[in-house]
Amino acid sequence: MPRKKTPQKDNFELDFDEASQSGQTKPLSDDDIFALKTDSGHVDEMFSDWFLDYASYVILERAVPHANDGLKPVQRRILHSMRELEDGRYNKVANVIGNTMKYHPHGDASIADAMVQLGQKELLIDMQGNWGNILTGDSAAASRYIEARLSKFALDVVFNPKTTNWLSSYDGRNKEPETLPVKFPLLLAQGAEGIAVGLSCKILPHNFVELLDGCIALLRKKKPELVPDFPSGGIADVSEYNNGRRGGRVKVRARIIARKKNVLAITELPFGKTTTSLIDSIISANEKGKIKIQRVEDNTADLVEILVYLPSGSDPNTVEQALYAFTDCELSVSTNICVIENEKPHFFSAQDLLYLATEKTRDLLQLELEIQLRELEEKWHFSSLEKIFIEKRIYRRIEEEETWEAVIATVDEGLKPYKKIFKRKITKDDLLRLLEIKIKRISKFDTFRADEQINSLEEDIEATQKNLKYLTKYAIKWFADLKKQYGKGRERKTELSSFKKVVAQDVVIANETLYVDKKEGFAGTSMKKDEAVCKCSKLDDVLAINQEGKLIVSKVSDKAFFGKNILLIDIFNRAEANAFTYCMVYRDGRTGPTLAKHFTIGGVTRDKEYDLTKGKPGSRVFYISCYLTENGEPDAVKVNLKPAPRLRKIEEVVRFVDLSVRGRGTGGNIITKNAVRNVVRLPKAERKESV
Repeated sequence: MPRKKTPQKDNFELDFDEASQSGQTKPLSDDDIFALKTDSGHVDEMFSDWFLDYASYVILERAVPHANDGLKPVQRRILHSMRELEDGRYNKVANVIGNTMKYHPHGDASIADAMVQLGQKELLIDMQGNWGNILTGDSAAASRYIEARLSKFALDVVFNPKTTNWLSSYDGRNKEPETLPVKFPLLLAQGAEGIAVGLSCKILPHNFVELLDGCIALLRKKKPELVPDFPSGGIADVSEYNNGRRGGRVKVRARIIARKKNVLAITELPFGKTTTSLIDSIISANEKGKIKIQRVEDNTADLVEILVYLPSGSDPNTVEQALYAFTDCELSVSTNICVIENEKPHFFSAQDLLYLATEKTRDLLQLELEIQLRELEEKWHFSSLEKIFIEKRIYRRIEEEETWEAVIATVDEGLKPYKKIFKRKITKDDLLRLLEIKIKRISKFDTFRADEQINSLEEDIEATQKNLKYLTKYAIKWFADLKKQYGKGRERKTELSSFKKVVAQDVVIANETLYVDKKEGFAGTSMKKDEAVCKCSKLDDVLAINQEGKLIVSKVSDKAFFGKNILLIDIFNRAEANAFTYCMVYRDGRTGPTLAKHFTIGGVTRDKEYDLTKGKPGSRVFYISCYLTENGEPDAVKVNLKPAPRLRKIEEVVRFVDLSVRGRGTGGNIITKNAVRNVVRLPKAERKESV
């Protein structure tokens, strides 16, 4: 027999130096195999540690935005790189990507994708060229063909090197910001989505102007109400938004307008969908028979326009509701606000995130004012020193000094009478700076202009101190000015509305026919030679009750078995399960009494068999019918008995109106213990007389 090539279990082989030279392998000894198995525990620990490191890296450095500036690391590095290249002109995106690679330790493709997505938000990047289309889903041109520069809004709001904490880049050659000093709730304005290891983030975009109004409201100790606003417009129901917390969701709809008689126009898209994906869902629903349309035209250019042509005689309102039910014209978007704060992921509500951004902006404004105050005081300090140094001719006293130390001492001595007017101590650096003033500047010194400059500095210092004292008022003015300058053209695009979920069974087109073979117990849409029951759709459920008293609910199919001798079959609507009441007469077992029950079906599980009798073998249903509970009339039946000795009464009349309506599990009321020949429904006229 040929030798098996597959090694036995635990038969490890390694290539040794001498074996590799000869092209052969040497098997491990038993001791080596034992050592490898012993070390496997250490390998498990190593993999566990590495996996945790990898998961932490993906969460902190790739997928989840930071609470301070609302940016992911790749977005932050792109903006920092663009600020480095900023000269007022457009830069090739390829050049920006190349410069960003100094900071981002990943491929150029990931940077290009992130930059295109950032640009399509139309907030931080001023674009030139084909940057794609969020409405149609068209991708951007290659990075060598498109150009970009920072928007004026980004230059005003995002950057300030004086208030930025700097870190070394991944290779230690450059400095990059830990987070950018963004003075705006950027994360809520742009939205974000990311999937990490065991963690996901989905933040819906909000309206620019409403966010600024919300910041002002928070500073005024009021509680703002935040709801999403999508760039594609559409209609949104935010009743379940839950302030953006985990578990919240927003129902979004396309805007559909009836044009002419048999034409529907989709003019706005639901969030997250493109014209291509929306049309695909409409065509798919039409092919499955859920909706009925003639054709779809896509006339989208700057604005969305998808024309849906309907067959003659169609009801536009019904088709519109069917589009919401069976296509992507209506979607449910979940929200999960997860951000990085203090080097850990945290879950917030939209209002919490707005509060963090507002407080962060307030702190940054305070820091900027403090830096500005120090700079103004330094300018005032040296301007005053310079004025005294020149006006009092202190510079002339150094002409007779022979050493540098004596020169410094002489200047210090000359300023001594005036030191009390200064707000801080005069240092040696101040003296050295005075001695660096050129003679030409001294000769052209204008006292009047110097006084004006000092007075202007004093006014600026006073104004800055006032802003620091009333910091909240200053922050409110900052947000109001931002709204005035950049809020035009950023009005709400998504209309807020309240709408109920469309029930599919209510709008589906009943373009199938249900057939039944009652004797053999089969029913379906493909049995065209058998008895027709009613019109139906592929979404409907079929309810059938057979002679043994078995009730089965199953989805409409080509052919299904419901039990032999079907007595009752119809379409079953779960939402209206209690809208019908049933009247039934049955025998309990082969020789048991005959009972009558008046009941409703209630909730059922699809494809599960239910006993409407007591479940004894040989039970038989003599009669069953149903009527509308609200305005229907219960049946009355005549139970004819088989002749028997000493049997005087050979019939019983059952009026179901006299029986209480109960659930399907009830046994019913005993009518007779004698053998039954048949059960006959009384005509309407006789039914009234019997009553």
